[in-house]
Amino acid sequence: MSNPQQLRYTKEHEWLSDAEDGVATVGITEFAANALGDVVYAQLPEVGDTVTAGETCGELESTKSVSDLYSPVTGEVVAANQDVVDDPSLVNTAPFEGGWLFKVRVTGEPDDLLSADEYAKFSAGN
Repeated sequence: MSNPQQLRYTKEHEWLSDAEDGVATVGITEFAANALGDVVYAQLPEVGDTVTAGETCGELESTKSVSDLYSPVTGEVVAANQDVVDDPSLVNTAPFEGGWLFKVRVTGEPDDLLSADEYAKFSAGN
């Protein structure tokens, strides 16, 4: 399982792209997608919602369980991936590409985000 080096990660298994013009993309990692199993429902934050780093902002439901979605940063949601709402299996098949979850205009970022290597070590211990 490889984690793209250019992304940063949370201990809740979300990933975050570098912000372009202040907007970053959020998704869940391949590790999380595999642990969840087949995702059948996605409740994502809506455009205009304010999300707070480390707090829940949605949920993903799989054939195994329901898992909260946490925001890795604080900011305003500027896009939600309607493709994932329509076809939640994208989270499993393309977690780092078409299975992204939402985009956020970042206003605050915690200092505990992990690099790809740090996240690989962390997730290997879980």
